[in-house]
Amino acid sequence: MDIFPLACLFDLDGVLVDTAKYHYLAWKLLAKELGFHFSEEDNERLKGVSRMASLEILLEVGGIDHLGEKEKVALANKKNGWYVESILKMTPDEVLPGVIEFLLEVKGAGVKMAIGSASKNTSTILERVGIGHFFDTVIDGNRVSQAKPDPEVFLTGAKELGVLPNKCLVFEDAAAGIEAAVNAGMKSVGIGNPSILNRATIVISGFQGFTWNKIQSLIS
Repeated sequence: MDIFPLACLFDLDGVLVDTAKYHYLAWKLLAKELGFHFSEEDNERLKGVSRMASLEILLEVGGIDHLGEKEKVALANKKNGWYVESILKMTPDEVLPGVIEFLLEVKGAGVKMAIGSASKNTSTILERVGIGHFFDTVIDGNRVSQAKPDPEVFLTGAKELGVLPNKCLVFEDAAAGIEAAVNAGMKSVGIGNPSILNRATIVISGFQGFTWNKIQSLIS
């Protein structure tokens, strides 16, 4: 019998932990300093996108196009400083509902697991919330050069797990992440809004109430 999947690759922010709010607050504060408003709708464009690419989107929203590379790096670092201050206060309570139970089921089924995240703060977050031990490898923004929707982060994860891409299942909350999964030749589970994540194999609202067996039946 053809077994699927042999590996699960999880984005971190907004999928396993509730860090999206900290990103938004930091970007919103940066926009305020630059003299414009950055809305939650604007912030949707940043999901699954690298730090520097996110800054470019924010500057586009603000109509700012005169900054040099050094100024942009300084702004990105300032935003990251505010964000890190927030995540250093995180606790295990900020793991999203149903995640621990789901990870335990996947682990118990003998399926390999990896993190595939654009965040360069992935290790800090995993340590703070206490779920790092579930994963066989962690591929984050410190280990890849191409941002989603480029498939590099997921293809690297599959390679490290020793699993072919078509035997991997991606869990993502961002359109760019789902597109990266498609580009990698992987099936995907979108977490969130079906209209935004319409390229996903299936879309669910969250892990609460979804067992591993139910997910397998939905994607088969």
